[in-house]
Amino acid sequence: MATIDEITQLTDNRFVNMFEVDGHNKKGHESHYMVASRAKNEDELKIRTRKNNADGVIIYSLYGEKKDRVVLIRQYRYPVDDYVYELPAGLVEKGESFRAAAVRELHEETGLTLTPVDADRMYEEPRYTTVGMTDEACATVYGYADGEISGRFMEESEEIEVVLADLEECRRILKEERVALNCAYHLMYFIHNDSGDAFDFLKG
Repeated sequence: MATIDEITQLTDNRFVNMFEVDGHNKKGHESHYMVASRAKNEDELKIRTRKNNADGVIIYSLYGEKKDRVVLIRQYRYPVDDYVYELPAGLVEKGESFRAAAVRELHEETGLTLTPVDADRMYEEPRYTTVGMTDEACATVYGYADGEISGRFMEESEEIEVVLADLEECRRILKEERVALNCAYHLMYFIHNDSGDAFDFLKG
């Protein structure tokens, strides 16, 4: 296992910061590694806390009387200068549970109301998003959405279109559009699920 010798914070930003991590592995190879993090300072890095806390939450929700449409967002993303299909998501605020964050974030991004379903912790557990670049971990919350779509609660910085995708639209999106990885995996499962209940897998 590698040894971390020094950490240098390079930025002081509200949403994400860069840290240079100097260390060496068990072969003696020295590394100067760049890490992006939601941490505000070195003490909050997962390197230091050793905790797998949820920095953010991803919401996989179904909509409609038959629960046959997936709630997606089509959001402009600066890193690729294009629109990307994603599951609604957001940051967990200090002192907030990730389930409460899911309800709040879905409402802010779409205007819809989320009713989470019970799921074994292993399905909701925070997972690393891009561990080669960042220590960010996101929990996943599953549930049913209802209400009317509205952009009234969206932040000014967000450029989002809400999409209620049925089976055929999910297929089209996977074939033709840019899609975030976690979203793509859930859509793949959705289109190949033949049980009639997209959340059946949460029971076992």
